[in-house]
Amino acid sequence: MAALLALTQTALAPVGIVGDAIPRPLDGRTGDAARGRAIATDTRKGLCPLCHTGLGGRAPAGDLGPDLADVGARLSEGQLRLRLVDGRALNPGTLMPSYYRTDGTRVASAWRGRPVLEAGEIEDVIAYLLTLKGGRETP
Repeated sequence: MAALLALTQTALAPVGIVGDAIPRPLDGRTGDAARGRAIATDTRKGLCPLCHTGLGGRAPAGDLGPDLADVGARLSEGQLRLRLVDGRALNPGTLMPSYYRTDGTRVASAWRGRPVLEAGEIEDVIAYLLTLKGGRETP
């Protein structure tokens, strides 16, 4: 059973937190904003619209988290990365899911030992969020 569990677990890239950010990309590459938009606005994958507004009018738009319409003007790439990887590093009581952890998250048994998003998907979402500058997406 332990061998089967090891085969289903995903090895996570190491992260280096500096202040309130993870300055370096998780997989060494810059993300793709178009792929990131698809992930962030998908209500089965990124699930961002369930808690946030400001993602281009995608429904549903929740109000548990901040409006993301200008998040690319408010937060740096590294700050966004830490919030997506594990917002609990900044606020242990946050409602924000830890998208790149395999421990301490409440998920269905099929997802245990795996992150919600892979490293490249995190980088894609960051690339998209950086385009959100004051209510409009920038190229």
